[in-house]
Amino acid sequence: MKAFITTIACLASLAGLTLAQAQTDLHTPWDQVLGAYVAESDDGVNRFDYAGLRANSNDRAALTAYIERLEATQVSALTDDERFAFWANLYNAVTVRLIVDEAPTNSIRQIRPRPWSIGPWGVNRVEVEGRALSLDDIEHGIMRVEFEAPLVHYAVNCASIGCPNLMARAWRGDTLEADLEAGARAYINHPRGVTVTEDGLVVSRIYDWFNEDFGGSDAGVIAHVLRYAEPDLAQRIDGDTQIKSYSYDWSLNKIESS
Repeated sequence: MKAFITTIACLASLAGLTLAQAQTDLHTPWDQVLGAYVAESDDGVNRFDYAGLRANSNDRAALTAYIERLEATQVSALTDDERFAFWANLYNAVTVRLIVDEAPTNSIRQIRPRPWSIGPWGVNRVEVEGRALSLDDIEHGIMRVEFEAPLVHYAVNCASIGCPNLMARAWRGDTLEADLEAGARAYINHPRGVTVTEDGLVVSRIYDWFNEDFGGSDAGVIAHVLRYAEPDLAQRIDGDTQIKSYSYDWSLNKIESS
């Protein structure tokens, strides 16, 4: 692994690039997959053409090669923002590969490696710096521990309609702050994130499952929501201090065949 990162540094030096620029280029194959298969729909929900990728053996091989390159990267040598981008891209790429390989018809939760599993997240999928990792390890054992936990939820995508969007390009350290801000705003200002009803607020179940990441109370969640709410939504929330209920759509975020 050290040889891999040293090779990147040497190639970057020969090309007149910084190591950060070389790491940015590491994610180019993921850019290409996302650009080809993510559809930004009019309803605000990004969908992925899993069937199209499944049918393209070259692009599937490129995705696998990209994941293998990430596995060979010395992530501990990266800056904080580069590491965040690295882990988010790895999580999302592994999830896409999982859906392509397993081909669930309705939901990622149909993938059950063990009879008692509620989904595929607890099984080791990759190895980075000698450590075998599951999707749960990446999200909960690394990202939510090492980074600003609320924002992690806008970066990782679990292949579901209810989840914040999978971007049509890779996460990158040099644009991370702006992209996370945009992701949080897009989700919170969409009905998946927050809906204001006559009876009170209906918010994504993400804010219930990971309530501790958002202050541990309704007030904390609402304060987080207001931080990213557009003026119209903020006005409609208008002092609500309690959440009426939570919702989440586990349907696969796939492009429906015509």
